[in-house]
Amino acid sequence: MESHLGIDALGYYVPKLVVAMKDLAEARNIPFEKLNLGLGLSAMAIPDVNEDAASFAANALLNLIESNQVDPRTIGRVYLGTESAVDSSKPTATYAVGAVEVLLESKYGKRAFKNCDVVDMTFACVGAVDALQNCLDWVRVDPARKAVVIASDVSKYDLFSTGEYTQGAGAVALLISHKPSILAISDHWGIGMESVNDFFKPRREIRKSEIIQDLKTTLNLHDSVQELDEKLTNSDSKFWSDRKLSLELFKEEPVFEGQYSNLCYEQRVSEALEHLSSQTEVNYIEDWQHLIFHLPYAFHGRRIIFENWLKWIQGSSYFVALEKEIGSRAGTDSKDWDRAARKSAVYHTFVSLRIAPSERASSEIGNMYTASIFMAFVSLLAHSAENDKDLSGQQVGFIAYGSGSKSKVFCGTIQHNWLNKAKSLGLFENLAVRQVVSVSQYESLHDLKTKLPLTTGGVRLNSINTSGDFSGYRNYR
Repeated sequence: MESHLGIDALGYYVPKLVVAMKDLAEARNIPFEKLNLGLGLSAMAIPDVNEDAASFAANALLNLIESNQVDPRTIGRVYLGTESAVDSSKPTATYAVGAVEVLLESKYGKRAFKNCDVVDMTFACVGAVDALQNCLDWVRVDPARKAVVIASDVSKYDLFSTGEYTQGAGAVALLISHKPSILAISDHWGIGMESVNDFFKPRREIRKSEIIQDLKTTLNLHDSVQELDEKLTNSDSKFWSDRKLSLELFKEEPVFEGQYSNLCYEQRVSEALEHLSSQTEVNYIEDWQHLIFHLPYAFHGRRIIFENWLKWIQGSSYFVALEKEIGSRAGTDSKDWDRAARKSAVYHTFVSLRIAPSERASSEIGNMYTASIFMAFVSLLAHSAENDKDLSGQQVGFIAYGSGSKSKVFCGTIQHNWLNKAKSLGLFENLAVRQVVSVSQYESLHDLKTKLPLTTGGVRLNSINTSGDFSGYRNYR
């Protein structure tokens, strides 16, 4: 039975600052061709000093509402998927919704979202897909219900690390309803999950005595560590007078193992595809005209799906054509044959037609964590609209992954009214007019040394309370 639930409208936000990958490659002494031709990287979006996951989410939500003339009072849920939360208790989604509510007050009155359920969901890069599935189930109960799913993140790695050139940032917002204009989503979902340590952001601690010892050594102080500790503890310093022996530190940069994470991604996806096949008959080659992936980097999907693609084409005309091009698999070294298959015209054609349009935005933005899979979908829509390609009636397979680790796969059917909603996205036009910053400017922003914003416009972090009972509270406008 065809689903009548899905994505009715889209909104997004990408920071206005961008680093050219060619500049970063030169600064890091990495061949640009390795990053560009090998990984598909052209540029990476970075947040300004007054931007974060909450401001991104607010701007994407505002874009969705204003571009599609959605009455916020009709939205019953706003579920945010993020792994870049700005608070450990108060949902990041509430900061975003609160800021948008104020901006919409003149048109819709005060507290337009007062009857709206708002929450964050976290599972690395798959959290917003979890939010989507949850909201679909909620909307299904009542034809009048509408929900918004927002995916918002900042992908940040240590300078000079192997993950640095995959960084990115931004948000995508989806309006979920009955009789959707863009994508009707199937009721069948495949899941693969295993608890692993391929990527995580641990709670970090450092003992005060270690800091004091470091200061003593660096500054060549004569007092003992114990004497210095007593002086600092008994001082008027709010920092040192804290009774805890250790300090809890927040760090956005993760602990990760790239190759292991790739393996986990591939394994979870295979498990999720098998799970989906156990529920409903799917011919992935014939049924899915387009594949949308979570993209840690632009070409990741085409790499991660190759082994499954070989399974999908077994016994088909595609496999016959492949063997005709590179020779029989029987009696051939498997690694050499697979390597030739990856480079074959048959696989290249598959990638070019079914995957490449969704990679285009990722090449210019970078990894958006939870938002990357939905930006890949926006990329497909914008690319197709730009090139006058009608997607109506075509099936799109979504392959999501979140480290830790979990994959979810599902599919949807493009609706006949998709173009009316997609043609106004302006995605590639907006990406083309961003402000390019130098590598030194980027490094200053990365290390939190830049004090004044370089861009303006949209919802921004206005201030953080530094005193009083509400010290630490974040204010957006």
